[in-house]
Amino acid sequence: MKLTKNFSKSEFDCSCGCELPKKVLDNIKILAEQLQAIRTISEQPIQINSAYRCVKHNKAIGGVKNSQHVLGKAADIVIKGYTAEETYKLLDELMHYKTILQGGLGKYNSFTHYDIRGKEARWDFTKK
Repeated sequence: MKLTKNFSKSEFDCSCGCELPKKVLDNIKILAEQLQAIRTISEQPIQINSAYRCVKHNKAIGGVKNSQHVLGKAADIVIKGYTAEETYKLLDELMHYKTILQGGLGKYNSFTHYDIRGKEARWDFTKK
């Protein structure tokens, strides 16, 4: 199922292979629209490393109990040609100017976490 011009539902599915619950699909659609806006602005493809996670899979990989991934509101992404640091800075700026929805932004060494929780949250898990 195509969600936006460049994103399909399958990119947001849990990597354990379980079925995406209908109740989180609305959140996934909003998240996909936000990622489409980011892709349009960056003019680069976006790879989704992880999006929706069922509770069981989230626990198995050590995800936090209140993870936005479980709600279908989060994606760990890589923008082609951008470092994780550059992606973080771009998204932070886009949220600051309300170009994309306010939410969580996490900095990791090889990807950036973006979520649409509706309020600001920031963290840095990069190794210095």
